[in-house]
Parts: sequence; C-alpha cells; structure tokens
Amino acid sequence: MRQMVRSFRDAFAGLFYCFATQRNMTIHAAIGAAVLLLAFVLKVPLLEMLFLLTAAAAALIAEAFNTALEKAVDVATREKNDLAHIAKDVAAGAVLLTSVYAAVVVVIILGPRLWRLLLR
Repeated sequence: MRQMVRSFRDAFAGLFYCFATQRNMTIHAAIGAAVLLLAFVLKVPLLEMLFLLTAAAAALIAEAFNTALEKAVDVATREKNDLAHIAKDVAAGAVLLTSVYAAVVVVIILGPRLWRLLLR
C-alpha cells in the first residue's frame, strides 16, 4: 500500500513539474479547458465531447513524454550530440503532430456550430 501511495505521489510530482516548468504544458491545458468549456456551453453530444477530451488529453500526454525525454537526454549527454538533438526534435515533432490532430478534431466538431452562431 505504501508503495502505491508513493507511486501516485511521484506521478503527481511529475505532473506538477511539467506544469510548473513547461510553458507549453500550461498552454495546452488552458486551450483544452477552454475548448471543453465551449463544447459544454454549445451542448456538444457526449460522444463528440469524448473526442474533444481525448484530443486534449493526448496533447498533454505528448507534452509530458516530451519533457521526460528531454530531461533524460540532458542527463545522458553533457556535450553537444547530434543523436540527442535528433531525439529531442522527434519528441517535439510528436507533440506538434498531436497538437495538429487536436486542432483538427476541434475544427471538425466545433467549427460548424461556431459558424452557425456567427451567421445568426
């Protein structure tokens, strides 16, 4: 039981670290929260809300993995290393892909609703 509590404490510490030190983590969370709030206000159906939630969560998860990889690479390489640079770039690219996916989901689900509101 103690080990499980410790595991949760460490996991929350990792998330706190990400939010405290990674500007993009905070940006992704804020945009995700705003999108979900807007979807709630627009009375988006539950299944579509699930897609929005999944896309927002994927962006946060990708950012957390990116942070973990960057810190691990920093520990493993003290001097400039081309492979370390590539690893960091690939992880950042994964975050970019996830963010683009999330934006596409938002446009597909909220776009028509917002367009109808704009035309009123």
